[in-house]
Amino acid sequence: MSTIDIAVAKSTNPATGENIATYPYLDAPGISDVVKSAVQGFTVWRNTTPTKRVAVFRRLAQFLRRDTDNLAGVITAEMGKPVTQARAEVNKCADMLDWYAENGPAMLGDQSTTIGPEAYISYLPTGTVLAIMPWNFPLWQILRGAVPIMLGGNGYLLKPATNVVGCALKLEALWEEAGLPEGAFAVLNCDRDQIPGIIHHPAITGVALTGGTLAGQSVAAEAGRALKKVILELGGSDPFIVLADADLDSAAQAAATGRMTNAGQVCISAKRIIVERAVYAEFTAKLTRHVESFKIGDPRDPDTFIGPMAKEEALLEVDNQVRRAVEEGAELLTGGHRLPRPGSFYAPTVLAGVTESMAVFQEEVFGPVATVILAEDTEDALAKANNSEFGLSAAIWTKDNTKARQMARQIDAGGVFINGPSVSDPRIPIGGVKKSGFGRELSYLGVHEFTNIQAVWDQTHQPR
Repeated sequence: MSTIDIAVAKSTNPATGENIATYPYLDAPGISDVVKSAVQGFTVWRNTTPTKRVAVFRRLAQFLRRDTDNLAGVITAEMGKPVTQARAEVNKCADMLDWYAENGPAMLGDQSTTIGPEAYISYLPTGTVLAIMPWNFPLWQILRGAVPIMLGGNGYLLKPATNVVGCALKLEALWEEAGLPEGAFAVLNCDRDQIPGIIHHPAITGVALTGGTLAGQSVAAEAGRALKKVILELGGSDPFIVLADADLDSAAQAAATGRMTNAGQVCISAKRIIVERAVYAEFTAKLTRHVESFKIGDPRDPDTFIGPMAKEEALLEVDNQVRRAVEEGAELLTGGHRLPRPGSFYAPTVLAGVTESMAVFQEEVFGPVATVILAEDTEDALAKANNSEFGLSAAIWTKDNTKARQMARQIDAGGVFINGPSVSDPRIPIGGVKKSGFGRELSYLGVHEFTNIQAVWDQTHQPR
């Protein structure tokens, strides 16, 4: 590896392989300056009221909508997301900001206790949170974590993925334009080897990471040594259970769309599609037809649904997983190869006959690959769903809602969705169990994660 690879973050267009920009990593003095600015920004931000904080959120939402085309263009160029999906990501961020602006202040009000008015619970800011974020949703992933944390009065120090630094810098500029105190949201472009030292910095009071299992283990261990709270949203291999009485047309369309959105580079999506025997063949045929119907091509084309994968190494890993699955006995129904064109394009793929002994069942497949697994009955479907080291989300498709809710209680996952795809929404928390991590983002729970939950009991007039 050359010196330039170590010294800079590179932004490369995955549809063409062309270099977009390079962003030099900060050296130690540069990191110190950013952290110092973050501390100053937090000091100002913590002393604003929740009402004033959400006023900044409303302005940021306005600016995101104003700049939707520009921001979507940067997302598409940096990580290959089809522009229609990129625009949707920007608008989803704006909608979330508006939701927290409307509902957020109430989440921070003093909470009464059964002791009486002399005892209550307050939610206070703790400091500046270091956030280490991925590239697959370069605005949504950042803001869904940042907005609840910052609503609580905390600062947010962002270490973005190296291929989407441009998106992060755009966001930083918009926060400043919206009236956020300088430094309260700051981008820290640095090498991963510098992260442990940042975690141990006394100004950092917590760490939030979305990424792979190994990265989560490393960061959690470092945060543990520093005695700092950490929340992790890690890998997922979400089960998508289709029972015999399900609406197969709706289920097949939802599975195909959910799996192939963003070229399959989504944490919560239908990665292991588990189907009861009675409808296995029919469902698999419908799923395959949907997958083959998606338009693949230039991500700048509004009609494109599947663009390139974000990184060449990600494509090679997915291709290796598919090849191993076929060698182990999986049936390749469509796709399974790189597309003969410039860029990191991989054919949308369906693998049937996947079994628990195959690596593709146990590993997370982060690309446009749907795996279909046969289940004998409901109990077998549940057993296969839980036979995973991951536990991020799950989906159940059946016309028996009572049964589905009973099944949900037996699934090891942070979220279960009935007759609908897995989604992230500010009204509900997102997070996982097992090796998918711990802690929650979004909803009021995401707001409280990094607050000092302070008990206050005024005993002045208590009898002695």
